[in-house]
Amino acid sequence: MKHPILGLHHVTATVAEAKPDLDFFAGALGLRLVKKTVNFDNHNVYHFYYGDERGTPGTIWTTFPYSGWGVPVGRKGEGQIAVTSFSVPAGSLDSWKRQLRERGVVVEDTTHTTGEQAISFDDPSSLRIELVAGDRDPRAPWSGAGVDPGMAIRGLHSVTMVVADPRATIALMTGILGYVVTNETEGVVWLAVNGDEPGRRIRLLHGTGAGPARNGLGTVHHVAMAIAEPDEQLRLRQELLDLGLSVTEVRDRQYFQSIYFREPGGVLFEVATIAPGFTVDEPLADLGLKLKLPPWEEPHRREIDVALPRV
Repeated sequence: MKHPILGLHHVTATVAEAKPDLDFFAGALGLRLVKKTVNFDNHNVYHFYYGDERGTPGTIWTTFPYSGWGVPVGRKGEGQIAVTSFSVPAGSLDSWKRQLRERGVVVEDTTHTTGEQAISFDDPSSLRIELVAGDRDPRAPWSGAGVDPGMAIRGLHSVTMVVADPRATIALMTGILGYVVTNETEGVVWLAVNGDEPGRRIRLLHGTGAGPARNGLGTVHHVAMAIAEPDEQLRLRQELLDLGLSVTEVRDRQYFQSIYFREPGGVLFEVATIAPGFTVDEPLADLGLKLKLPPWEEPHRREIDVALPRV
């Protein structure tokens, strides 16, 4: 059966320094830092979550600042997310170009295969970011960082995956995850789920000859899709196992529950629940202000706090 994937949940990247990452995404791009916590697999590394006011699934960008831990610069290529695109209002791109260039960011004009106007640029860790302008995104932006609400980011627009051969990837996404193909040109396939609005789209590039990717600094680690209920997540996990895919057990990520698996093209997928959300351990007004640790890390708070970079 097809499962009710609601759209994108979040995108997670491995980045370099923590402070430049914060300055760029919370400063230059005006996203809200909705959670300052640690990587659950290495509590000496931050895990930053950025998004709208409350970190609504579909608006979330997250980073692991791994500088200083011997992680090499990654190699971009097949089996990886190459571009993360955010949705902004129509008519706002000139303002964004001016604001980013004032910060020394090199900005390029581009056009999506769907015809939407966009700009693209690299973040401080050389991750490729796009702002895509349109008039079909009713989501309310976070404007607490001082960005004019008329130009502020609404949330994720889409991600661009690169694979060698798209056929098995498309079969999985349309056959079990509920996606449909909405557009196709030479080397590019657009898929969408639960409608075709921003935050529900994935662009699939193939035949690029890019060679295999390697995770590291400056690469996207995984893309997460949203699912409403834990029981739906469990049913999906079983069906993926029945297809012969290797799927993790359900993992407690404190703010949602997750499963992980690699799709046939090599991209790491996560399917994450909506609940409980980022206000489970601090009130809405205080999101992102203090270091929050999962209960099992609280006994180590002192040593963790000392080891983390000052931001």
